[in-house]
Amino acid sequence: MKVDLSYGQGHLSVEFPEDRTTVIQPSSVPGLPDEKGAMFDALNHPIGARPLKSQIQPSDTICIVFTDKTRATPNHRIIPWLLEYLGDHPVKNITLLNALGTHLPNSRAELEKLLTPAVVEKYRVLNHEPENPEALVAFGETKDGVPALINKHLVRADVRIITGFIEPHFFAGFSGGPKGIMPGVAGLQTVMSNHGEKNIGHPQSTFGITEGNPLWEELRDIALRIGNCFLLNVTLNDQRRITGVFAGDLIEAHRHGTGFVRQSAMQKVAQPFDIVVSTNSGYPLDLNLYQGVKGMSAGGRILKPGGTLILACECREGFPANSPMEKLFESVSSSEELLALLSTPGFVRPEQWQAQIQALLQRRADIHVYSALPDEVLKKAFLTPCKNIAQTIQSKLAVLGPSARVAVLPQGPLTIPYLD
Repeated sequence: MKVDLSYGQGHLSVEFPEDRTTVIQPSSVPGLPDEKGAMFDALNHPIGARPLKSQIQPSDTICIVFTDKTRATPNHRIIPWLLEYLGDHPVKNITLLNALGTHLPNSRAELEKLLTPAVVEKYRVLNHEPENPEALVAFGETKDGVPALINKHLVRADVRIITGFIEPHFFAGFSGGPKGIMPGVAGLQTVMSNHGEKNIGHPQSTFGITEGNPLWEELRDIALRIGNCFLLNVTLNDQRRITGVFAGDLIEAHRHGTGFVRQSAMQKVAQPFDIVVSTNSGYPLDLNLYQGVKGMSAGGRILKPGGTLILACECREGFPANSPMEKLFESVSSSEELLALLSTPGFVRPEQWQAQIQALLQRRADIHVYSALPDEVLKKAFLTPCKNIAQTIQSKLAVLGPSARVAVLPQGPLTIPYLD
């Protein structure tokens, strides 16, 4: 049988053996018939908060946080609608802040694609600067004693609006909510502390868990220190249509959104599989290998120890090139050596969290990657290049025998498979 795998800006049509393949996808949720109307209604009737307009005075400064190019948030729709909702509020009093986290800054052309050229032309749009001390303000410390630094443009605004979308997240439980602040507009050293080896390795730091997840609970607590923030999060289906709008209190509105996503995304399976094929949900989520670890992690949840994991992830931007994650892999000769390095007291590097999760998966899985990356780049990360997904599956099944079973996650980490 043929299954369409989300890949880049399209799909890969791959032949799977029908008699031994299980396709695991989120439950189908239709898009809202009137996305803009639903958003305005949510802003006027928020969860756990007063209507947004009632919180804004004419002289107030407003900071709107939006997600960067590696996220699927329909910024080009929701940001213009939000600015329309704000009406004739003085343009000079509105700042749009790109929640890069620790990612590279987006160019003007990329920002225009994200927000529309009209918005970039009219409003002040800034990239977050995680390594610029002049752009950050301290709000206490992390549990490790590192300064908890947040972007000054957000913390000094009279009104703070955090936008984004909610999906399952492989170590923070779910995206959206307080993640728009921490790590979205946090200092690099703050993020590295929160995303450190101990938190990443905690069993509760995984898909679908927020409360009881030490990593999420700390980022939540840091986000709340800056004061009141208004949340505007959406949920999406596989067509990138908005399926729900969750606006209001930063934590309460997010909790409603995660409950909505949980119902569609979490899919129970009876037993683990010998081979799991996953994706990273296509563009823009599969822009690079750094993001691709999410798809690996989703598939790894239902893989037998020693099984084969195949990831279809375009990676048109490489690791990205010369990223801290790439340099980490270049510094070691095996994934085990990498894990030993990360557990060394005092060792901290940007993007180590992604490398750690991948290395932990490599302890129990043979990982193959179908992508646009050169073979030497994949081998640098101790991954096996996959030239043909169907042929790789057939060759593995020939060795494993007739009882071996295959699972496929066509939408990757938009699905949270779990063992019953």
